[in-house]
Amino acid sequence: MKTNRLFPIFILFLIFGTVSCASISQEETSAASYKNIQATEFNKLKTDPNTIIIDVRTPAETAEGVIEGASLFVDYTASNFGTEINKLDKTKNYIVYCRSGGRSVGASEQMIAAGFKNVYNLEGGISNWKGAVVAKP
Repeated sequence: MKTNRLFPIFILFLIFGTVSCASISQEETSAASYKNIQATEFNKLKTDPNTIIIDVRTPAETAEGVIEGASLFVDYTASNFGTEINKLDKTKNYIVYCRSGGRSVGASEQMIAAGFKNVYNLEGGISNWKGAVVAKP
């Protein structure tokens, strides 16, 4: 009789244990992600000498002007995008932007999948940028 009363309690502990482990695994998996940022955080991050600003727009778009401080230009739509980002130091901080934020999200996701640790996506891209836009260096 005592065994029958303890069985439901055992099942509850088993379920709680499984759910707890599953939620930890999801947290660990989602921990490797890029972060969306606004201009304020962009301006703070760009002062760090360990930060590189990447413009992932096409050459025609970058010819129209780039965010001041951008130093790396890798066209997200180019077939060699993956090859080019894999040449970069994965320990640096990278701020990624495009025209409106769509391609930079894809680029950020690809960089995280490639093992980059500190990737920041400028929400809204250069279209939403209120700071200086300069000629491509």
